[in-house]
Amino acid sequence: MTATDSNTAAPIDTRALEVPGARLVYDVRGDLQDRDPDTPVLLLAGCPMDASGFVALASHFADRPVVTYDPRGTGRSVRTDAPHSTPELHADDLHRLIETLDVGAIDLFGTSGGAVNGLALVSQHPGQVHTLVAHEPPACPLLPDSEQILAVCRDIYDTYQRSGTGPAMAKFIALVSRVGSFPDTYLDEPAPDPAAFGLPTDDDGSRDDALLSQNLLSCTSYRPDFDALTAASTRVIAAAGRESDGQVAARATAEIARRLGVDLTMFPGDHGGFMGAESGMPGDPEAFAAKLREVLDRP
Repeated sequence: MTATDSNTAAPIDTRALEVPGARLVYDVRGDLQDRDPDTPVLLLAGCPMDASGFVALASHFADRPVVTYDPRGTGRSVRTDAPHSTPELHADDLHRLIETLDVGAIDLFGTSGGAVNGLALVSQHPGQVHTLVAHEPPACPLLPDSEQILAVCRDIYDTYQRSGTGPAMAKFIALVSRVGSFPDTYLDEPAPDPAAFGLPTDDDGSRDDALLSQNLLSCTSYRPDFDALTAASTRVIAAAGRESDGQVAARATAEIARRLGVDLTMFPGDHGGFMGAESGMPGDPEAFAAKLREVLDRP
């Protein structure tokens, strides 16, 4: 199915890929066959954010094919397996998607859980990725206060199962926006009010939120395989937003950079600095794209 990107008038070819336990829907902007062979195809991946979060960023790369996709259980990608995910499972989905594209090694921009999944992919299939830009992967086991952070994540999951989206998401927002380490007494503090974030206070009974029910615990518990990443042919860029300094994901990214022996690359904005006005939480996608292009074009 072909549609049009309203930002660029570029045609979007929407396709589907059957994988074990799911049907992945992905979008191709540009011609995969008639392209500059020296410029890798760019794959943009989030998790659990789906392809809709990359509309603005993709519009700034009209010079090369850009692929976006909905991870299993999100957006248009329907899953038929158990409603739980791991970075390794998402990495296998990415592996199968890249294999299906049949364009050689790609460049991968992964953000948040998508960056975690990208690290898992490179550990397993390094030949498929030329450059991985891992933007704020929340790999919490690398941090000195990981025990406290992971306990908070477990509390968010339990809150969701007990009370629904509003109370759990309020706790999640408090988690990801906190600057600095988490004390042992963090869970003794009063829970944030969902209404203060514009979130529902009533429980509608649903328990199918992809973040809160499927990905939160496994994503934040992921410990990268640094031996595999160091040995890989892939160039790994550890990237964090300038406005995210001190937050969990940015702290984890800095630790990844240190352990890989690379510089931490700073990008404009915060955790969602690449997002456009359609997201409701816009960053600066033009400046973000310029930095991403600079990073990808480095020799």
